[in-house]
Amino acid sequence: MQQSCGLDDGTDPTIEGPEGSEQGNDDDDGDDEEPEAPEEALDPVETNEPNTDYSPAFEGQTRINGVQTETAYTTTVFATGLSSPWGMAHLPDGRILVTEKAGVMKLVSTSGTVSGPITGVPAVNSSGQGGLLDVAVDPNFEENKMVYWSFSQDGPDGTATAVAKGRLSDSEDELENVEVIYTAIPEFNSTAHYGSRLAWDGQGNLFVSTGDRSSTVTRPEAQELDAALGKVLRITTDGDSVADNPYVGEIGILPEIYSYGHRNVQGLAIHPVTGDLWESELGPRGGDEINLIKSGADYGWPTISYGLEYSGAAIGSGITQQNGMEQPVYYWDPVVSPSGMDFYSGNAVPEWTNNLFLAALSGQHIVRLVIEENVVVGEERLLVDEGERFRDVLDGPDGALYALTDGDNAVIYRIGL
Repeated sequence: MQQSCGLDDGTDPTIEGPEGSEQGNDDDDGDDEEPEAPEEALDPVETNEPNTDYSPAFEGQTRINGVQTETAYTTTVFATGLSSPWGMAHLPDGRILVTEKAGVMKLVSTSGTVSGPITGVPAVNSSGQGGLLDVAVDPNFEENKMVYWSFSQDGPDGTATAVAKGRLSDSEDELENVEVIYTAIPEFNSTAHYGSRLAWDGQGNLFVSTGDRSSTVTRPEAQELDAALGKVLRITTDGDSVADNPYVGEIGILPEIYSYGHRNVQGLAIHPVTGDLWESELGPRGGDEINLIKSGADYGWPTISYGLEYSGAAIGSGITQQNGMEQPVYYWDPVVSPSGMDFYSGNAVPEWTNNLFLAALSGQHIVRLVIEENVVVGEERLLVDEGERFRDVLDGPDGALYALTDGDNAVIYRIGL
């Protein structure tokens, strides 16, 4: 079952082709009245031809009108010298924890100084798309100094997405009492589609995303409820299922499953007002998605998709809708390869408040989505002139956004006033 996998999302080949290459939720019947688009709506920001001839399920599901930020803001390089970073999380004092793919975690000061490696991280498999992935700081960090992270873990039957926790030492150069609290089964001989974002649910539990592992062998597992692949999971800080998860107590179903039918979820974010969980999902050739995640819902992969195989063939039977399967709130064709994302909760840039921002890998920009009543009503592209692949974006406590680039000699941009 060994599969050939690329080095990273957005450029390199997997079993299907160049992940994210531009070459390569609620059920919504469209009858409900939708919010009006912003008054200063522009032409859609996407001008390239789509990869498919699929029609959206409702107006505005793709290629929504463009918008443009009116508030004057600045973009500066905040931190430099990072090596293939993947995830970011703020400490309560405004510093940023950053993960690097090779298995290194570092601290970035409020002035942009990058620390040396924090020791204690368990071994990772950094081949292909694997490595040290996302990071989350405990909501009670000031009291317990606990940090959680996801990574690709070697096992007897292959690799798997895993979640670990540890206490940041008082000297802040070591993780103590490290424990792996969760492993997404089954293990598989692939180094792609680990998914692996983390988000707090507001009740002290963790949402964890996984991917389908980029194989025709494992792809169907996204629809199976006895496997943790292609899922959004919800676990306690000890790695157990949460008591009110949708499938707790059902025989033959993993109780940690929260939603299913996902391809490769690399963005999770909680809306700052509603508390809803939103997700970004890498599609194949076309069909990158934004989903509003509901408990127990099926998001369709690989039964339905707005993308194609990299060969140009249809995914499955080539359908985009099916009863009982959720439609994406928004999708892109061609792809932008969305990775990490966050809502802007500040008010320094007023028109950004509660907007969703996403890091785009192959798209090489930061996506801004204006969302009203769970409907995308405007899209903007930021940092398009930087020529960078973006891996993550973080809402800062200072009213700015922090955008993390991908690859060697990566940087963090600060976007704000």
